[in-house]
Amino acid sequence: MKKLIILYVFLVLLYGCGSTKSVLSADKAVIETTIDLVNVDNDRVRVTMNPGSFSKQNISFFIPKTVPGTYSEDDYGKYIEDLKAIDYQGNELLVTSIGTNEWNISDATKLDKIAYYVTDTYDSESELNDPVFSPAGTNILKGKNFVLNLHGFVGYFEGLKEVPYELIVSSPSDLIPTTSLIKKQDDSSNTTDIFVASRYFEVVDNPILYAKANIASFAINDITVNLSVYSPNDIYLATDLKESMERMMRAQKEFLGEIDGTKEYNILLYLSTLDESDASGFGALEHYTSTVVVLPEQMPIETLEKAMIDVVSHEFFHIVTPLNVHSKEIQFFDFNDPKMSEHLWMYEGTTEYFANLFQIQQGLIDEAEFYRRIVDKINNSKSYDDAMSFTTMSKNVLEDPYKGNYANVYEKGALINMCLDIKLRDLSNGEKGVLWLMKELSKKYDNDTPFEDGDIIDEIVALTYPEIKSFFDIYVIGNTPLDYDEILASVGLRMTDMQERSGYFLNGEIPFIDIDQTNNDAIFIRSGIELNTFFTDLGAKGGDTIRSIDGMPISLESIRPIIGQSFGWTSDRKITMVVQRGEEELILQGKVGTPTLKVTTIVPIDNLENTPQSKLRRAWLKG
Repeated sequence: MKKLIILYVFLVLLYGCGSTKSVLSADKAVIETTIDLVNVDNDRVRVTMNPGSFSKQNISFFIPKTVPGTYSEDDYGKYIEDLKAIDYQGNELLVTSIGTNEWNISDATKLDKIAYYVTDTYDSESELNDPVFSPAGTNILKGKNFVLNLHGFVGYFEGLKEVPYELIVSSPSDLIPTTSLIKKQDDSSNTTDIFVASRYFEVVDNPILYAKANIASFAINDITVNLSVYSPNDIYLATDLKESMERMMRAQKEFLGEIDGTKEYNILLYLSTLDESDASGFGALEHYTSTVVVLPEQMPIETLEKAMIDVVSHEFFHIVTPLNVHSKEIQFFDFNDPKMSEHLWMYEGTTEYFANLFQIQQGLIDEAEFYRRIVDKINNSKSYDDAMSFTTMSKNVLEDPYKGNYANVYEKGALINMCLDIKLRDLSNGEKGVLWLMKELSKKYDNDTPFEDGDIIDEIVALTYPEIKSFFDIYVIGNTPLDYDEILASVGLRMTDMQERSGYFLNGEIPFIDIDQTNNDAIFIRSGIELNTFFTDLGAKGGDTIRSIDGMPISLESIRPIIGQSFGWTSDRKITMVVQRGEEELILQGKVGTPTLKVTTIVPIDNLENTPQSKLRRAWLKG
């Protein structure tokens, strides 16, 4: 999974990741499930499930509490309404709700089917403090769009997670499904789609996007990639993104080499209107052979392409881990009582690292940009508990205080892999790195062969060098912060501070100001970030609310032209800014100057060219 933090409003201003064999089903080879997308009732979709007959008097039915890749408890049972159990005579059986995600059915030997309604998650995101992450959520927009993350629509019966499913979906004739689910070819109706899955995990792992045809396809060696886009205001076509996605994924496949996890990959892109009842969690969720991506429709094409490269490259690399190399906790995932793995450093950290490393290795970015990304991750990681054991955090990621450190998997998790990569390169005279390691692990572990959670680090050490054991003991299992200075010096690099030109109100796409939605959309100077000399020379501080500039009262509307005008300001221009700091109103005056920002960067160490360190750096960056 990749969550993408987008300070979007200012972009608008600028641009205008154990089964048991059942003995309960007596006469049915599959669990037949119907989903009605035609007769949508009060923004609800009706689902009917026929599991066959049961030999037990009481049976439980479940909707997932959590699903793989989200690392959060989302209680999808909250979105199930009017669940009824029907016997063979059409009468209702007694159903008892047990908590949020479980229902107990009495007289289950008489059960013919269950039926219930599903409400979507997108509609309620703005009303909840901790909403479902949009790429893991659901959308019901009658006649226009359905985002079927199937864990939100389809449940499972006690003991029957390993039984095959048949999904019969009725839909409007002008909406086309895009999914990696296997579709039966013997259906004759163009308004009914029939999909099959070997077990419940396969149902959950294969979302479906129903939308009007807006699909672009291309081939990367022997992988067929389908990009399906829902653009509610018809702003974007899939073909608008095809070239950049094909270029990026071709580079990814070149980077991976013989690692090949799928013959087909589907990218399901949902573009949000940003309305209160629409999706607001931007990023993507991985699946074995597809990903669901949610981004704002109002993004300019250049920004949308950049965001797509960021999130899709991350999700596609999940075909390596955890979708290929993973532990039993992933293979036999318990949707309602999950046992988490210790190895988020691998599942998310390796994936995020590869999503950046492949770009420098394949020439999509230069060294300066790669180093900037590394520095950003170092700085971002410091906002989390840097002395927290990564394996302990992973194992307990659903609980406090560990869940608050989850997002560090994309920061320190990637940095762990960078340091491990350089360490392996150093010990192997440049020949072996993390990609080599994942290829070696892939020879033993695959989709159907998981590793033991407590054994994999010892296996990695056995594959590599004794020094790697110390690395894991100290920095991954242990709570010692990574020593970036030492690891970078081994490849002839060092970190240093320097002044860099910025805009007045923005540093590239990163704003120095933000909107306080709890205070009539007041504009304030952001706290917790390095401010440029424009603000510091004036005496402004993070947290100040900007009341006026040169006598102009500041609001969301009035700041827009000021930001535009600032691109033409000269250094000797005078400015008067009134700010609110706590209970005090302050008048700040001075020249706007030439704004610069102190930034930390990575640079080569002097006099180390054509040395073992520089040769090791080339092996690291170019493979």
